[in-house]
Amino acid sequence: MSSPFNLAITLLSNTEMMTHIHAETSSNRLQIGFYALSILFNLCLIAQVLTVGLAYFYKTDWWNIHVLLVRGYSALSLILLGYVFLCAFPQRVRILTISLPILLGLQFLTIHLKTSLPIAVFHPLIGFSLLSVSSTLVHRVGRVLFPNLDQES
Repeated sequence: MSSPFNLAITLLSNTEMMTHIHAETSSNRLQIGFYALSILFNLCLIAQVLTVGLAYFYKTDWWNIHVLLVRGYSALSLILLGYVFLCAFPQRVRILTISLPILLGLQFLTIHLKTSLPIAVFHPLIGFSLLSVSSTLVHRVGRVLFPNLDQES
């Protein structure tokens, strides 16, 4: 027969377990949201590279889209930056996320800063670094969220 004391302890431990499950679910939802935004950011970068190629090799009208794209999605890097500290992610994911707005800032500087040195030559190199960092971020976050998928392959 259960005593009221045992019943109270059982209820308390069930409440603690449910609170823990809710916290894990909430954290997992935040991580999935971060993952979705990092994928969106990566797709925007791919579109960025595609439009610059179209502007250079096909039709210069694509240049306007290239410029509008970066103005449209660059704020995503700042949203990801704030977001990464709300989630439980490894240090590597945080470092990759921190580097996104830094690299974007360097992108803007290399294009808009007029100096006697031709620093604009670094613009495409930084752009490919940005794409690499973003792709690595998507991959790393995916491995955090879905660790079993790595073991199957």
